[in-house]
Amino acid sequence: MDKRSKYAALIGMGAALASLPVRAALYRPEKVNGGTLPDEQVDLERYRKNLSDAIRIKTIASDDAEKTDWAPFDEFHELLRERYPLIHEKLELKEFGRGSLLFRWHGSDPSLDPIALLAHQDVVPVSEGTEDDWEHPAFEGHDDGEFIWGRGALDMKNHLIAVMEAVEDLLAEGFAPVRDVYLCLGHNEEVMCSVDNGAVIMCNYFEEQGIHLDCIIDEGGAILPVNIGGVIHKNLAGIGVAEKGYADFEVAVTAKGGHSSQSPNHTAIGKLADVIKDIENHQFKAELTPMMMELFDKIGRNCSFPVRMVTCNIKLLKPLIKKAMTYIPPAASMIRTTTGVTMASGSPAPNVLPQRASVNVNFRIFPGETVEDVEKHLRKVIRNKNVEISLRPGWKNPSKISPRDSRCFKALEEICVSMDPDNIVAPYLVMGGTDACHYEAVCENIYRYSPFPVSTALLLTVHGTNERIPIASMAVGVAFFKRYVRRLSLP
Repeated sequence: MDKRSKYAALIGMGAALASLPVRAALYRPEKVNGGTLPDEQVDLERYRKNLSDAIRIKTIASDDAEKTDWAPFDEFHELLRERYPLIHEKLELKEFGRGSLLFRWHGSDPSLDPIALLAHQDVVPVSEGTEDDWEHPAFEGHDDGEFIWGRGALDMKNHLIAVMEAVEDLLAEGFAPVRDVYLCLGHNEEVMCSVDNGAVIMCNYFEEQGIHLDCIIDEGGAILPVNIGGVIHKNLAGIGVAEKGYADFEVAVTAKGGHSSQSPNHTAIGKLADVIKDIENHQFKAELTPMMMELFDKIGRNCSFPVRMVTCNIKLLKPLIKKAMTYIPPAASMIRTTTGVTMASGSPAPNVLPQRASVNVNFRIFPGETVEDVEKHLRKVIRNKNVEISLRPGWKNPSKISPRDSRCFKALEEICVSMDPDNIVAPYLVMGGTDACHYEAVCENIYRYSPFPVSTALLLTVHGTNERIPIASMAVGVAFFKRYVRRLSLP
């Protein structure tokens, strides 16, 4: 490089650096017209009692309907009838798949596409042997004045009961929707491979009736505090616009069996070890999608001025961000298909050489890839071409990605900001599965959001020990659903 070129490069770098403060100053949050909405009246004491009583009912579904104890579901339905008389008087009710409930609130204009609010009644069981680890019994619904404890407190009887509270209140206040409003309460969302999935049956009903839904809201992101001293003090309201797929593959090798006293250099398990290394050493390619970039951008715009000197260059930093995220498992899960070797089996006895050894490999599939792509990946990266690879039951492909410029998404953002100006609303990818993915045949605008302010630590209790919801967050959820129905049930 000659002197003239060097001078030009230095001048260019200097100009870029000099412009950074200006760019950072202009890199501000985009204004959201949340407006000021009137306060919603919420009967918190009623909600607390009804949620506590709902948690006490062990609504646990089985993948085999014949093995499901249906008495708790009947008891749960009776609880809803008793506590929400206006809903049962004013709304049309249909039952599907033995336990799912579909309520229809007739609007004044049947020509408009309806909206639907989804929730599931079932909860996961408590892991055997961990019952005594709970501070309060998992199915007691204990209310200590600060939290309501128990299975379903966050996943997702809190959500279901909040929806019922909101609709009951709206009916009592004389609100009349223009669009039809459906409440779709599935009974076996927690069972991955059920042949009588309630959400599937209800979606089939919509298809058969020729009903196309304007929008759907189901469980998903909560309102999480984002507090970093001197950098940002906001809340992140993540709206799930898509969810990952799910697949389990059995990978097995065979070998000559026999007595362990005459063991070869490598048994079937030894050969399988090399297979596992091949799988784990060849992770799926990471991708920072426009959805993720939008999430980073919205957070970056809300950081303090000095930090915005960096975050205003997020696009330039994209390769570094992606690389760093691959080293952090929770972050990596948001940008690629994840691979987890979760179970293994081999010999039936300590002194017997295994004739067959296998592992289960669990994949959470990134949107844009399929179960078929996962199998192709396995066959490509495993050098031992004699392995057996078989897909286990209970798989599903990733969902479609819902638009972020729809009437519903914009309304979600405006409602969230109107309730708290410190809420940052951003799209994100749901790691787990929801009932919502089954409704893609009848709706394009599917969003996953649980409007309850909770900490990350509390979210980790979902499906775990000491699941509980802060009482301070409960009224926010009911108020949100009241505003949601008021807004989205209109033309």
